Amino acid sequence: MTDRARDLRARLLTPLQSARIALHPLRPEHRESLRAACAADNEIWQIYPVSYAPDRFDASFDALLANPGRLVFAVFAEDALVGMTAYLRIEENAQTLEIGNSYLAPRYRATGLNGAMKRLMIDHAFACGIRRIEFRVDARNTRSQAAVRKIGAVQEGLLRAERITWNGHVRDTCLFGLLSADWAAVRDTLP
Repeated sequence: MTDRARDLRARLLTPLQSARIALHPLRPEHRESLRAACAADNEIWQIYPVSYAPDRFDASFDALLANPGRLVFAVFAEDALVGMTAYLRIEENAQTLEIGNSYLAPRYRATGLNGAMKRLMIDHAFACGIRRIEFRVDARNTRSQAAVRKIGAVQEGLLRAERITWNGHVRDTCLFGLLSADWAAVRDTLP
């Protein structure tokens, strides 16, 4: 990895905070709190590429921490760990990255918390010199597709049979792109 790549990753993986939410780099000591948050919705893992359900949590958590391509955050609200999210597919030379690996416990969905989390991450990525942010969403996950559209991302295509998920499902993936101009057009209209 180049010095430039290391510098970008160090700048990206820093604590982020707003009045409603805090994102802290995921650490081994977050294991049990994240396990509890992920166990609150065992059904959702059917449409995720990786399962964090109780019977698969430890292996998935260990793999997540060991993956140098993902800059993962623990998500905190009301002084509790309520989920996770990450920067991934970071391409320093192209100045692009993806935001994904996102999960919030059910009681925090549809509360505006996801929007607050994405606002922090998007603002920070653009401030770090990223010029394009991607979101890759399972074609079956209409709730996440709607959330990504709400923040100004444009669906650019459907990647057919793009990956095989943990349960053997051959997944079609909706690809969304967000440029700084797209973000500027909606940022101040969001709650």
